[in-house]
Amino acid sequence: MTAEATKPRIKITYATLRNDNEELHGLYEAGVQESRAGLGGHHRNYIGGRWVDGSAGVFEARSPIDRELLIGTFAKGDRSDVQQAIAAARAAAPAWRHTPWEERLAIIRRAAELISERQMKYGADMAFECGKNRLEALGEVEEAADLLRYYAQTAEDNSYYDHPMDNLGDSAVRTRSILRPHGVFAVISPFNFPMALSAGPTSAALLAGNTVVFKPASATPLSGVNLIHAYEDAGIPAGVINLVMGPGDSVGEELQTNPGIDGIVFTGSYDVGYKLFKSFSTAWPRPCIVEMGGKNPAIVSRKADLEEAAEGIMRSAFGFGGQKCSANSRVYVEKAVHDELVRMLVEKTEQITVGDPIKREYWLGPVIDQKAVDRHQNAVAEARRDGNVYIGGEHLTDGVLERGFYVEPTVVGDLPADHRLFQDELFAPLTAVQAVDSLDEALRLANDSIYGLTAGVYSEDPAEIEKFLDEVQAGVLYVNRRAGATTGAWPGVQAFGGWKGSGSTGKSGLSRYYVAQFLREQSHTIVE
Repeated sequence: MTAEATKPRIKITYATLRNDNEELHGLYEAGVQESRAGLGGHHRNYIGGRWVDGSAGVFEARSPIDRELLIGTFAKGDRSDVQQAIAAARAAAPAWRHTPWEERLAIIRRAAELISERQMKYGADMAFECGKNRLEALGEVEEAADLLRYYAQTAEDNSYYDHPMDNLGDSAVRTRSILRPHGVFAVISPFNFPMALSAGPTSAALLAGNTVVFKPASATPLSGVNLIHAYEDAGIPAGVINLVMGPGDSVGEELQTNPGIDGIVFTGSYDVGYKLFKSFSTAWPRPCIVEMGGKNPAIVSRKADLEEAAEGIMRSAFGFGGQKCSANSRVYVEKAVHDELVRMLVEKTEQITVGDPIKREYWLGPVIDQKAVDRHQNAVAEARRDGNVYIGGEHLTDGVLERGFYVEPTVVGDLPADHRLFQDELFAPLTAVQAVDSLDEALRLANDSIYGLTAGVYSEDPAEIEKFLDEVQAGVLYVNRRAGATTGAWPGVQAFGGWKGSGSTGKSGLSRYYVAQFLREQSHTIVE
């Protein structure tokens, strides 16, 4: 038994976390100390089962909490490094594909256990590198582990996608449907869920029998390195998963254009994802799973519990600074209760503590970088010009906050219904409120978007709830949810996938159909 396996285990999810769990906080503080001791180190790429330097030198990652805090230096890859990683993945693919599925599954489950055992250290690393508070960071680490467990279970439950089929009455004929791996998958992950949105697609591709070349976001490379360590320590063979890091375009472009890549997963903005979706197929169509953004609405009926609605909106609008593709960035509320809802939402927003998220007393940390600060400030300026800022809006620079990227959570309104702030994904802690005459108008405005990721409704009327569920155009729906109007999905509980410009496949992550996207069907007819 490893030393890690003897540590106390606490099951942590976004829905069950409590800030009054003293045991949890004690364990996390120990993880923070372990993480601090390792900050500033050097981390290399992982190609063909070896940790190697990058051909383009190194790059630094610094904390958005404090720009003077060096997370570490990281190998900077270029196209030649990606080519080497693809060659290693292709060389490893035949043996991995023919590894009995029970053995592949066991490796992935071991990696899940290692992630859980290391959750305090990994959670602290994540908090330092992207600015999540401790509850969000710990929740994400456990989500990453549960993604591995859940995808392994769904594959096992589906008999590893090998099923007998009917025949036409000839007993000498056997037929079956079997799903086969494609070969090599590229996975490009975002900064906002640097472990969960890396663990999910990489594990699904691996469980399906594919090999992987993985590029983490350059703002959050340490979580990507931690994931690779978990896979390596779980016993994954050399070349089966490869890591190439680096800012700039060369690594991502090589992954998108190299013919040695048989499929790709990209999580990020609509503009980048849709361009990739349109360009990725070359000689024949290749799987292109693009998981893009959201402009997620909450609808508040005059028949809603307004206190419940205000709490859920606040949590979804401002959790992790609105830097979630599921963030609740627009609200449509019936006029009869508009003023009261805004009053409650302002009151709850006033209570948010903003500061260093490593510290227990702060719920909201920084946004990821100066570009995010600028997006927030530009949006606030537009709201002041065209409408009203109910609360917030400032760039916080007092004391130590000046060294980070801190902005106030912001509620705006009195804007035209077609204003940009109701259309563009901001990835910042800002939500816009619009008064409407009816539920029908709210639904029309909610659906008037290129996006269709998440949506929520607050109403005590079953007929209104049913109408919302039937008519709203989004892949993830929530009703009367205090814990988050539009956020908070968990593996095996909420399927998480977008419609329209929010996703390309119609199949959701965190759900039973996800692994099958990394496979292709083959029919076998055998005459005996």
